[in-house]
Amino acid sequence: MRPKAPGLFISKWREEGPVSLEVAEEWRKEFGWKDWMAIIEAALYLDAAELIDLLTPELTPAQKATYDLVRRRMLGDTRLEEAIDKALEICRTLETRDLALEGRLRMERGLQRFEKGDTVGAEEDLTWAETRLKSVAKASRDHDLSLLNKAAYHMASGEDLMALQVYGDISRQENHAHETLAISRIGASRIHARYGRMFDAARNAWNGHAHAILANQVTMAIEAGSLFLDLSIDEQDENAVRFQQQVDDSKPRDVGDQLPELKVHHQDVEGVFNWCTEHLNRDLGGHDRPDLRAMIMMAHRLDRLNEYDWLLSQPAQVEDSMLVAVVLGCSLDDAQHLAWTERMQSLMP
Repeated sequence: MRPKAPGLFISKWREEGPVSLEVAEEWRKEFGWKDWMAIIEAALYLDAAELIDLLTPELTPAQKATYDLVRRRMLGDTRLEEAIDKALEICRTLETRDLALEGRLRMERGLQRFEKGDTVGAEEDLTWAETRLKSVAKASRDHDLSLLNKAAYHMASGEDLMALQVYGDISRQENHAHETLAISRIGASRIHARYGRMFDAARNAWNGHAHAILANQVTMAIEAGSLFLDLSIDEQDENAVRFQQQVDDSKPRDVGDQLPELKVHHQDVEGVFNWCTEHLNRDLGGHDRPDLRAMIMMAHRLDRLNEYDWLLSQPAQVEDSMLVAVVLGCSLDDAQHLAWTERMQSLMP
């Protein structure tokens, strides 16, 4: 079993704490964490100052050096190379050695090098980190991050197929977190779509939607769901096998094998659309609402705009100008079109 999310520990601390270190250690064991590192990082991001004070003395030298690095980054410090190298030295020293944190710190250094334009050094560090973490902490939080960062590096370098290979290494059978699986499947879906492999693109979007739901990541589930809908709406077939069965039956293909055709039963399209619609955040505020933009487009394509009257009737509440533009591209009546045009004009600088 994977450890519970460290944020849940912080919630328990706020509801039942402060408590003694002994009680906190009992909680930690119940949550499935072997040490304090993930929990103190969550405490830092969630501003649980008393818990940080309790746990800081319990960190090993390697953990303390890594935690200090995280704290400096959170405070906006961008000159972290020297701090990373010092932390790496602590992790490598015999008396304070920590193999897993050394892997994490090499990952951190790889990201820093990439930001500085050192692509050769970045790839070396990211590959080293993923190999080390796979060896000593497979499917851990840091190993998952190393895989996702390595894939992101390949994407940023224009190496789509290398990124796809990394995503493929994130297997459902190896106890990776559902959130990691969801992110990897969404990324793989977009790559497959760019190369015209539409069944594989839809399959990965479908799996990303399912894993995001299991991870309780609603926004991500809507992202994956709308991606599946975008790929599938124009490929509906009443005679299609239900899509989960198609996913279960899919197998690796050899070079030269014919690509499977994408055909989706309307009930699968309706099911994903309904789930996403039911779980949308109906607060229309926010200057960047990709969830609403995507679902309005899908509703328009499915001729189900009437189910979004709660949005269409409130243009004055919308702050995202791109969302306004998407709405104006839909089939509106004259009064709606006028109201949304006026809203667009009011948002223009």
